[in-house]
Amino acid sequence: MNMPKNLKDYWRRNLRYLAILLSIWFVVSYGFGILLVDQLNNIQIGGFKLGFWFAQQGSIYVFLILIFVYVRWMNRLDKEYNVDEK
Repeated sequence: MNMPKNLKDYWRRNLRYLAILLSIWFVVSYGFGILLVDQLNNIQIGGFKLGFWFAQQGSIYVFLILIFVYVRWMNRLDKEYNVDEK
């Protein structure tokens, strides 16, 4: 499949964005919610242990924030490569 160079660059950057955002989500959900839960449980916020909060709620909130970041980045990328919805 021969795509023009600019579309290859577009998809390369899109995949880089996905890799960055999914890496952040992995660190938050797996790292903070499972691996570092004991260390984070020494910190309490609002009466809840921080490790418990990340395991139960934090990774969900971070995922939602990452969705909005991805939308913003992709809108900017679409405009840069002139593939945005008019």
